[in-house]
Amino acid sequence: MNTTYTRNGRQRVVVTGIGAVTPLGNDAASSWQALTAGKSGVAPITAFDASAFPTRIAANVKGFEAGKYMDPKEARRLSPFIHFAAAATAEAVAQAGLDFGKEDLNRVGVDVGSALGGASLIEEQRLVLETRGLRAINPTVITAIIINGAACQIAIRYGIHGPVNAPVAACATGTIALGDAYSRLAWGQADVMIAGGTESVMTPLAIVSFARLGATSQKNDTPEQACAPFDKGRDGTVIGEGAAIMLLETLEHADRRDAPILAEVVGYGLTCDAYHLVAPDPTGEMAARAMRQALDSAGMTPDEISWVIAHGTGTPLNDVGETKAIKLALGEAAARKTPITSIKGALGHMLGAAGAISAVAAVQAINTGLLAPTINYRTPDPECDLDYVPNVARSATVDAVLTNAFGFGGQNGCLVLRRFVA
Repeated sequence: MNTTYTRNGRQRVVVTGIGAVTPLGNDAASSWQALTAGKSGVAPITAFDASAFPTRIAANVKGFEAGKYMDPKEARRLSPFIHFAAAATAEAVAQAGLDFGKEDLNRVGVDVGSALGGASLIEEQRLVLETRGLRAINPTVITAIIINGAACQIAIRYGIHGPVNAPVAACATGTIALGDAYSRLAWGQADVMIAGGTESVMTPLAIVSFARLGATSQKNDTPEQACAPFDKGRDGTVIGEGAAIMLLETLEHADRRDAPILAEVVGYGLTCDAYHLVAPDPTGEMAARAMRQALDSAGMTPDEISWVIAHGTGTPLNDVGETKAIKLALGEAAARKTPITSIKGALGHMLGAAGAISAVAAVQAINTGLLAPTINYRTPDPECDLDYVPNVARSATVDAVLTNAFGFGGQNGCLVLRRFVA
């Protein structure tokens, strides 16, 4: 490859593999196919009795078998968030064609986070202790619930000795994991990073807690239409689960092994509202600053962005604040002509994996020329007045994508991914 391996004194970073487990499919390809077809993964909760809950719907992963990706006995001792990460990682590694036996494993790292880690197993084991006593407790419960469990399981599986980290930043976790991994590669601290987010909180306590917070939709009779980002009638998000993983490499390393290059990561921004533990800053100023940081580090202008994948939770406050932030970041004219999508109407809110699945969607859009739609958009909101790609996928030349992820506590993470050009 006749190319330049550095830009502005930093290593160029490329995506060579993607993997996903989502409410729409147990791999990246089937998830993308369903997403662009406008399907929804939201359904009534059947894993437990939610009949008395304000919210009785969720976007759960379906038909997943952890034993396909790890020893079945080991799988029984681990939390679903670790299972999902293992599966998505295996898919990304396979697509990248990475042979760990040929790598300097001191130069390979992992950056995979989660918002709540093994919350489902914590709740389960607390009930076991109460009803069956201490000897019935899973003896490895601690290692199955700690948030670095997914990252460390990946490191153990592949013999990785480089930087291993598990960021925790609520709903911005997946984006920050990818941004951290990008930074390590750009500054020469590693050659390869496995990065992304994973989540599974399909438990009574988690679901009812989000409902009590007022964050979730109560449109229980129409689950597939419940999460309606940017729509005037939106009443909240829907909790989802799954994992999204990218295999990132320095361009020089990818070139040396003739790896497939799916896209290039070129920008990252991270700010904090410092406003409220739950509500976003209504001015959108710090979210806009994170977007501008990502654009500035990419050396790009707002007019060069082909698509914005919004955080777009479907809550009344978030969607208005993000619309303001996009206008501030891109400028009114650029914001009005740039297509914007929230994929949460289809996938639910995958929490710690939400930003990572947005980045995976960005790579897929670059390679397929399709923009996934914002489903359930029926009635325009005067305060949300941009182009949200309503209901139907759109063909487009996708050269660069800006992704947003905003977490409880006010953490704002943004990435820019671009079509690779040597």
